Amino acid sequence: EFILEGLSDHPKMKAVLFVVFLIIYMITLLGNMGIIVVIRGDPRLHTSMYFFLGSLSVVDICFSSVIAPKTLVNFLSETKTISFVGCTGQAFFYIVFVTTECFLLAVMAYDRYVAICSPLLYSVVMTRRRCIQLVVGSYLGGIINSVIQMIFIIRLPFCNSNVINHFFCDVPPLLALSCTNTYINEMILFSLAGVIELSTVSTILVSYIFISFAILRIRSADGRQKAFSTCASHLTAVSMLYGTTIFMYLRPSSSYSLNSDKVVSVFYTVVIPMLNPLIYSLRNKEVKDALRR
Repeated sequence: EFILEGLSDHPKMKAVLFVVFLIIYMITLLGNMGIIVVIRGDPRLHTSMYFFLGSLSVVDICFSSVIAPKTLVNFLSETKTISFVGCTGQAFFYIVFVTTECFLLAVMAYDRYVAICSPLLYSVVMTRRRCIQLVVGSYLGGIINSVIQMIFIIRLPFCNSNVINHFFCDVPPLLALSCTNTYINEMILFSLAGVIELSTVSTILVSYIFISFAILRIRSADGRQKAFSTCASHLTAVSMLYGTTIFMYLRPSSSYSLNSDKVVSVFYTVVIPMLNPLIYSLRNKEVKDALRR
């Protein structure tokens, strides 16, 4: 079994962190469930854009639930142990959901591109079947990425310390515990993260380049504002997630600092899933109107 070092060993700090993490986790669950309920309950929101938003909320709930419950238990426990199966399971599902979220954000950018650049073809291109295929494909991408990484991780011998310098089982701190050369694992992590980030970021950038040109061709200021407002919340979510994941996984291993990485990890594993429903609801007129009803 492993021991998760966590964020702090100070009793008072652990109590404060428990309360903070519990509040954030509850807001995450309530906010994302609220988005799902509102979208399903309002026929006017039964479009592809809100189908993807609802799918993103499901991923955020799962993503947060992989990390937060065990972290909360560890804040109250003297022995912060986790079994090998539990640790690899947590790492597996964490990789699945963070990768799925990256693909979903790229899909949402493509959806906005079709809606703004080809509005007359929107209902033809973004059919219900196509939307389901894109969401399923996002999950498959996450599963494939996770399976490849975990196959190489579970084969590693862990004969050094069993203390993981993190508050959850992530790949870099697990590699740090191995008593063998992890160069291949590091290259696989870097390569897969690079391919996923490059492909999804390229999709998002190209989509928004075309969207920007389309918005500039709109003559009325109100029309430009309406078109931009549908993209602003998505761009905010993209910036937060990709900024932190690129910092975490697309650096050479020599520059890793597990202590500073823990702080960054808190932001994208705990805070971002809480902020996403707030960003999409507060900056989306249709969602706000549905919430009022």
